[in-house]
Amino acid sequence: MQGALAVEPRVAPDRSLELATAEVSRHAVRLIAIDPTSDRVALRAFAELPSLLRAGDLVVVNDAATLPGSLRGTTSDGELIELRLSGPVEGNRLEGVLLGAGDWHTRTEHRPAPPDVRPGAELRLGEIRARVVAATGRRVSVETAGGDALWQALYASGTPVQYAHRDQPLPLHSVQTSYAARPWAAEMPSAGRPLTWRVILGLRRAGIEVATLTHAAGLSSTGDAGLDCAMPWPERYELPVRTAAAIERARHDGGRVIAIGTTVVRALEASGGAAGPGVATLRLSPGYRPELVDGLVSGLHVPGESHFDLLRAFASHARLARALALAEAHGLSSHE
Repeated sequence: MQGALAVEPRVAPDRSLELATAEVSRHAVRLIAIDPTSDRVALRAFAELPSLLRAGDLVVVNDAATLPGSLRGTTSDGELIELRLSGPVEGNRLEGVLLGAGDWHTRTEHRPAPPDVRPGAELRLGEIRARVVAATGRRVSVETAGGDALWQALYASGTPVQYAHRDQPLPLHSVQTSYAARPWAAEMPSAGRPLTWRVILGLRRAGIEVATLTHAAGLSSTGDAGLDCAMPWPERYELPVRTAAAIERARHDGGRVIAIGTTVVRALEASGGAAGPGVATLRLSPGYRPELVDGLVSGLHVPGESHFDLLRAFASHARLARALALAEAHGLSSHE
């Protein structure tokens, strides 16, 4: 599928692959289907997803809405900073990562380091006045006025996290899935971007159930190689009772559980299918064998990016390489 996922740079990405970066309407997204029983890969329209599955399968989506998680501001000394939220708002507390001066036209890894801040420091983030209560390198926790005032100031002052490959800034509405609910995600659960209501209706008409969970999708990059290598960080999730029942029903009846995005994989595998809240600490790897999830809809990533390795829990390096070659040949875009 045309899409972007988090980057955890362990080795240099494969620059021999040239995926496009052009904006693609969520209604025009294409995907590469990898057959789990053969070496066949095929180019399809994303709208054909229902035909790739079968009646009795269960599709699980992450319904976390994307926060306006980029807050630009200054320290008490007037030094320019950007705070990127790394998780949901917790009462009157914001957790995130600081970046130095600059803006989204510069790739995150090329942004200057932020000024050193310590507990007790005051930050001005648009309309938000915050006090640092914990700081470890670029990671900070700040407190501010809570309640409705915080939410109003957050949406007045913040923007969604932006990306240097784009020509224009992203408005908040463009980084929401069609089924977005609670504002928990620091960045968009992007695998669900092309899952429009038309596609969802097609799934239901084909006898494929659709269920939701909420997972606090975190940042894709911090600009600090050490922090990035530890991603994804532990992230909150909540699995509804109705989704747990749908999983049990599908598995009992021989249906497959299909995750829309790696956040869904992490939540489902961490929960074991049991309803309730939790914290996902699982890090997918080539050697991991999913116990609950049978298939994955995910974004395009080249060797050297962390999510390429995550996908290897579902498909071999050779199959993924064939899929990427087909994507490149047909001009599919990354970072959608």
